[in-house]
Amino acid sequence: MARVLPPESASLEAVAREIGIGAGTLERWREDAQSRPARGRAWTAAARLEAVITTAAMSQADKSAWCREHGVYSAGTYKTPVATPPCDLPSSVESRKKVTGLAGRPAPRVKPGVCFPWEQRVKDLPEITGDKAFVQKVWEDVDALGNMYIWQLLLSF
Repeated sequence: MARVLPPESASLEAVAREIGIGAGTLERWREDAQSRPARGRAWTAAARLEAVITTAAMSQADKSAWCREHGVYSAGTYKTPVATPPCDLPSSVESRKKVTGLAGRPAPRVKPGVCFPWEQRVKDLPEITGDKAFVQKVWEDVDALGNMYIWQLLLSF
């Protein structure tokens, strides 16, 4: 039946000859199928591909008009996602301290977001004759960009 219904809409005679059923019988079946809502109709793979190709370059308004013309309506197809169940995360600072997942691990030597800490790097540099606070700020900004670049590389692959 999907072959004689939109969007494929093959001729009744051709389909009747192909499957060996009378054209009158096939016409009655088509009328019966068209009296049902479009949701109950099955689309062949070829018809779905044809619909995708036909509507690919259309604007949203044109796609909506095409869908209405061919008996395809989107109302009611969207299902609201089920809410994510709540996590059992600690809600206060005191209860976070009781989480034992990181217990026994040493504290990190480098602050998060830093590749080379200024305190270590300044030891390797010659004496700074200018504004030391400005040089430190520039170093920390450049170092933060390096850290961000490394994380972006890691997250991209």
